[in-house]
Amino acid sequence: MAKRIREKAAARRENADKRPRATARHIRISTRKARIVVDLIRGKQVNEALTILDYTNKAASPIVAKLLNSAIANAENNMGMDRENLYIAEITADQGPKMKRYRAGSRGMAKLYVHYTSHITVVLDKMAE
Repeated sequence: MAKRIREKAAARRENADKRPRATARHIRISTRKARIVVDLIRGKQVNEALTILDYTNKAASPIVAKLLNSAIANAENNMGMDRENLYIAEITADQGPKMKRYRAGSRGMAKLYVHYTSHITVVLDKMAE
């Protein structure tokens, strides 16, 4: 039994995506707002994407910029890649868990308020030379 588990784990490691990535989970911003910013930089070179994020006046811009800088650092330090040759291969903003809260409403009722969260993932890749 244990041998099969070790074999499956080795196969997963072998087939895993080798591209540098960074993930931010449980970010307190709605997915709808984050996707506006994410769509602006998808497929761009990393330096160009950071410039776009600096001049974008949206709440998700600093969050995505910090995440992109983390992915760049992972590529440089862990995989020895050059920053000039990197581009954003994949970037997604997926829905995280909802935080449900109640507040007193009129006539003694409780009103439900939902706070949305997001999971944002950035995957970088080298440009073809």
